Amino acid sequence: MATTKPIKDRLTTLKSEFDSLRQGKESLIAIIDESELPESVYNSNAIENSTLTLRETEKILLDMEVSRDVSVREVYEAKNLARVISYIRNKCQETEINKELILLLHQMLIGDINDKIAGRFRKLGEYVRVGTYIAPAPEHVERMIETIILEYTSNLSNYFLDKVAKFHLDFENIHPFNDGNGRIGRTLACFQLQRLGFPVITIRDKEKKGYYKAFVDYRDGKNTKAMEKVFALALMESLHKRITYLKGQKVITLSEYTKIHRLSASAITNAARRQNIPAFRENGVWKIGEDFEYKSKAKK
Repeated sequence: MATTKPIKDRLTTLKSEFDSLRQGKESLIAIIDESELPESVYNSNAIENSTLTLRETEKILLDMEVSRDVSVREVYEAKNLARVISYIRNKCQETEINKELILLLHQMLIGDINDKIAGRFRKLGEYVRVGTYIAPAPEHVERMIETIILEYTSNLSNYFLDKVAKFHLDFENIHPFNDGNGRIGRTLACFQLQRLGFPVITIRDKEKKGYYKAFVDYRDGKNTKAMEKVFALALMESLHKRITYLKGQKVITLSEYTKIHRLSASAITNAARRQNIPAFRENGVWKIGEDFEYKSKAKK
């Protein structure tokens, strides 16, 4: 499958606007990136069944005391993932994705949690599964990783988002590590997008049902459409957020916006989820620029 032309056109328009507005405002982009860090860490860890709340994650990253006893492992998981995300933001323009980078990010993620498996692929006798899916035997892992890296870096014809989505699907199917595969995979997708001049994306825990289904679709029928949609919606939301702030608009909650304009809350929320309006989430709350003019075509 491939990203549809309407989606491509929307992303092209948003990217052009983003590139135009960001000139001379690198400090604002950096502030937005930093403000998103706790939410990115929270969601990626929550997908992997971390019990930390968003507020607890924020406190841990700020070295503040958490009101309940949390495991040392979960504290390290939050801090280590934040370090990985910050690292790729600074290094994404220095190198293309490669095996050494993947191993380094895994060392950063799992170090101090389980040093025996940190920074290396699965070895002989180390098998993993996700639900009923059993990942390839460890003796094939390194070769398979090298293959998908070569496929990604040498493919100059396919649409960028299709390439990133397929790499993510292949990486997670290989499941090269004993632990941390999902978090590393989502970080690598952000690395790939940043190298192309796009902002990072957040795959949200509340939407993991559709995210997981995308893997099933790929394993059962090599269908990449679902993951392409997940990535496209996340990328449009990330662009909408940055464009809104770069324009200097006052940001209000979507619920406030619907009350002010006397609109159907369900219709506006559905439009936000489909990214038919420039809405975005902060700390799980839908928001939008106060100046946005809602038109009938946005209802489609």
